[in-house]
Amino acid sequence: NKLIIKPSWEELNETEDRIVLEIDPSSSFGTGTHATTQLCLEALEDAIKPGCDVLDMGCGTSILAILARMRGARPCIAIDIDEWCVRNSIENIELNHVDDIAVSQGDASSLVGKGPFDIIIANINRNILLNDMKQYVACMHPGSELYMSGFYVDDIPFIRREAEKNGLTFVHHKEKNRWAAVKFTY
Repeated sequence: NKLIIKPSWEELNETEDRIVLEIDPSSSFGTGTHATTQLCLEALEDAIKPGCDVLDMGCGTSILAILARMRGARPCIAIDIDEWCVRNSIENIELNHVDDIAVSQGDASSLVGKGPFDIIIANINRNILLNDMKQYVACMHPGSELYMSGFYVDDIPFIRREAEKNGLTFVHHKEKNRWAAVKFTY
């Protein structure tokens, strides 16, 4: 309700005091139309506080990092395994006139020495999330929040079991069209 996502080639008549985020998706994931992206955007709208440190893991277009920055997060780090996503992220960051988002190519192994983050958001897929959760937890401090999506509601027990094994506390989940997003705290 507080956000409008639009391709750069479309014009808006009225923004009604909402944040306008422009995304040119090219071939990257994260245009704001997929249920998992919407769930993550909704979570960030409420979670971001000015000055909090945010990691957007598996950033795609960096839509989540851009929103976090627009809401006052600083600094933000966006990481994706795909070289094209990194280039597309940089273009979208420039398109939205935001700064203080460091974009890099890598996987969870590139998190060594980074953080701690107040908020980590990872919209990837179940198997990668399960595999990489230890690296996320290593970048958290007491009170940090971890939001994960990219999997179905049926996958929540697997995600929750691995998270709790790594010292995280389940807060809640939300769902849309059978897709899920979960929130954990450390």
